[in-house]
Amino acid sequence: MVNKLASMEMFVRVVESGSFSAAAEASQVSATMVAKHIRTIEQRLGARLLYRTTRRQQLSDIGRLYYERCKQVLAEVELAEASALELQASPRGQLRLVAPVSFGSHSLVPALADFMESHPEVSVELTLDNRKLDLVDEGYELGIHIGDIDDTGLVARPLQPYRRRLAAAPSYLARHGQPQHPEELSTHACLGLSYWRHHDRWRLVGPDGATCSVAVQGRFVANQGNALRIAALSGVGIVLQPDVVLADDLAAGRLIPVLPDWSLSPSPMYLVYPQDRRPTAKLRSVVDFLMARFGADPSIPSMTTATDFGR
Repeated sequence: MVNKLASMEMFVRVVESGSFSAAAEASQVSATMVAKHIRTIEQRLGARLLYRTTRRQQLSDIGRLYYERCKQVLAEVELAEASALELQASPRGQLRLVAPVSFGSHSLVPALADFMESHPEVSVELTLDNRKLDLVDEGYELGIHIGDIDDTGLVARPLQPYRRRLAAAPSYLARHGQPQHPEELSTHACLGLSYWRHHDRWRLVGPDGATCSVAVQGRFVANQGNALRIAALSGVGIVLQPDVVLADDLAAGRLIPVLPDWSLSPSPMYLVYPQDRRPTAKLRSVVDFLMARFGADPSIPSMTTATDFGR
């Protein structure tokens, strides 16, 4: 088998280099040895692979088919060896990932700090961006995605749902009162997130699945959740932001829950990465770490038909 693979490799090299002599030079063997490899294959197959003249060489129909199959076989052999070596390797290298701004800054960064503490040979380049990005085209190995997934080229591992709640500063509520029903929000100053498609209408879910869609207005909108949080702390209005953004202020009493039984319907959130038959130890380890930290119920399946790192 070793000799057969060596002959296949030599045949591919002859085809791609254009001549026996060029293949011999690249392989650091004699042209006679190259010819012996090709002759051995042709004898075994009982067919001619190459037609040669003094000026050029040309593949036969059988040679063309055999060349394509050889490339596939050699790629599989290389993949098998690299995968075996990778499984033994420790996580190392730079990890490029992208996440939404609020979740990334408030939840993901502390988690990545813990991960790097345990994996000193891994460095992280994190991009915080609320736009929908193409992981492959933009060179990211991993991403956090909020919302439904429509890219069949990604593995999507379900994380805990992304929840948003209402809150306001004590000073604002002292001046304007605490609303008792979502419909009353229409008379309050509500802080809008400018990139939401319907930032002027909040669709809330309440007790027993009751829903209420209310038109809201306010004098302050921003494209970043933390800016709205600061505006709320300053008494500008009622904010609707993720738990991770508001949790510390609510715990400290700097913000007060508003309509605590009502919230924006939780959004699905996923850890996503391109389907890859040869994941690195680095990628495997960070995926396992983040799933342990943020993963949803393990009974919820990944949104992909591909094998998930062979599991």
